[in-house]
Amino acid sequence: MYNRSYYINIWQELAAEKSMIFISGPRQAGKTTLSKLISRSYANTYYFNWDIAEHRALFFSNPAFFEGIKRKDPSTPLIILDEIHKYKNWKNYLKGIYDQFHESYQFIVSGSGRLDIYQKGGDSLAGRYYMFHLFPFTIAELGKRNIPIEAFLEDPLQIDMEQATKNKEIWNLLAGFSGFPEPYLSGKATTYRRWSNTYSHQLIREDIRDIVDIKSVSDMETLYILLPSKIGSPLSIPSLTNDLKVSYNTVRNWLDLFERFFLGFSIPTWTKKIGRAIQKERKFYLWDAPRVKDASARFENMVAAELYRAVTLWNDMGYGDFSLHFVKNKEKQEVDFLIANSREPFLLVEAKMADEQPSKSLLIFQRALNVPAVQLTSEGDSYKLVSNEGNKILIAPAYQWLSQLP
Repeated sequence: MYNRSYYINIWQELAAEKSMIFISGPRQAGKTTLSKLISRSYANTYYFNWDIAEHRALFFSNPAFFEGIKRKDPSTPLIILDEIHKYKNWKNYLKGIYDQFHESYQFIVSGSGRLDIYQKGGDSLAGRYYMFHLFPFTIAELGKRNIPIEAFLEDPLQIDMEQATKNKEIWNLLAGFSGFPEPYLSGKATTYRRWSNTYSHQLIREDIRDIVDIKSVSDMETLYILLPSKIGSPLSIPSLTNDLKVSYNTVRNWLDLFERFFLGFSIPTWTKKIGRAIQKERKFYLWDAPRVKDASARFENMVAAELYRAVTLWNDMGYGDFSLHFVKNKEKQEVDFLIANSREPFLLVEAKMADEQPSKSLLIFQRALNVPAVQLTSEGDSYKLVSNEGNKILIAPAYQWLSQLP
């Protein structure tokens, strides 16, 4: 089993400042495994899972059940509360145990959805925890070549070709089996297909339906099945509305649920300093990228997942106020991605499969925004730098540049 050391390091930094840490992310991304890996560094640990009936019975008989932990030494115990958000009063519960026990225990609270959506009321937990996100495997995690965030922000175009063969092999495995640990570690197409066929079905019919009243689960599943063919272009809700014969608001709400439960993610347009920019469009991507059969769209989806993982964790760690966008104007010129920091453009990224010349749109938008740019390809064993009126464009294999992301 891969040890997820990338995320253990995040945990260690955050846990040094807060005694309650939330871990949120897609179902089956490895949150329980990560929690148990972290627990190995503690002499005294207690694992609680809301989905286990015996654990729930213990909880209702004594909400401070973890005080019964059998200790091996005087060190601070680690208490893992898995899926506790399924308890309807979970926020007030966590507030209470934090206020009473935060000086005596360390807590991990993990959940298979966004831990901030399950209860609208209740007392705020603000100031009592840090949260970080655990994602499926990415080339940045598996390649183990991450440069410090300070160095990346100083020069996002730096690159070397060390371990290129290894990184390309990892990239191809991610393209074939996804980054979810079970199918990825199996390395088998049959395992991936079995896993993928059941994953969304279970998540929609169990996790989502348990929390939200969905009148037509089968139509929601059909929407998810349609999404792979929409990757790479701004999502047209009216078109999906017509396909499914449901209302505009229904489709929009379902897409929002897909994001909240980590079936996918979307990115908005960037409009600042862009003449005749397209307004309010979004592009949608899947965490299960191999579902996207078109090779070019799948490549873009994989790049999107790497960038989304990066900006999300940079925000979790307090490195800045990062966001991910795409750029498009009414002349239909488009660049796939733009990373912004504090609402200012920072870096343009284009995904172009095998094109070794910078795209015309990339040249145009780089001149407008005056930022560095990267054009990522799916093949190649070298890179080059191209000038564009005082700025530079790096053209490089995706698996190599992305493997260095902080």
